[in-house]
Amino acid sequence: MKLFYSPTSPFVRKVMICAMVRGIEGRIEKVTANPHLSPPELLAANPLSKVPALLTDDGVAIFDSPVICEYLDSVGDAAALFPPAGASRWRALVLQAVGDGIMDAAVARRGEQGKPQEAARDAFMARQKAAVDRSLAVLETNPPGAGLDSAGQMLLFHAAGVLGVIAALHQGLVFRPIGLLAAGGLVVGAALFSGDLALRAFAGHRLFPMAAPTGGFVLIASWLVLSAAALATLFRGN
Repeated sequence: MKLFYSPTSPFVRKVMICAMVRGIEGRIEKVTANPHLSPPELLAANPLSKVPALLTDDGVAIFDSPVICEYLDSVGDAAALFPPAGASRWRALVLQAVGDGIMDAAVARRGEQGKPQEAARDAFMARQKAAVDRSLAVLETNPPGAGLDSAGQMLLFHAAGVLGVIAALHQGLVFRPIGLLAAGGLVVGAALFSGDLALRAFAGHRLFPMAAPTGGFVLIASWLVLSAAALATLFRGN
């Protein structure tokens, strides 16, 4: 693939980040092109004389950055960045539009900053800044990947719990058969609960119906079993 790019373009950087996440950046040949000069090779790929513009291995010209990212998302074997359908897809596309809008506004404002000041220009720059501020506020209140924090915290907490159970088993503080059962339950329960939250955040659908509640029930039961194992050891010691 051949990518016409300018190193100062945030939209080019967006496309390259997409390629890096998918592990295919090595398959892209970067060709520097100044869109303000409209070089013939860029115009052949994009009559709008804008970067980025991509030529596929089959010679198909693709532009602009949202379309290029969708195409790159179909190349390689990595997990898709864009959900295929449903509410999660529309959310992903809206988030992309917000990001593109922030870059549009920032680039437009930066382009006006070096020009002589006048009321109309100052008002234009103020509108662009306000657009960026509003968009960032939306992302702050509803960040991408909401739910992943809970999944991560659950995994970290119960990973520590499993290590604690293993240590207790090693020291003979917990009745071994029941302790092993509890440790296994903590692993399975945390995987179900966190996996369901993570899949909903990334793909917009559940691991399977009632996966998170099932995982929560298994976790509660495992902690109860662990308590029983500790009590069994205590009574056996007496």
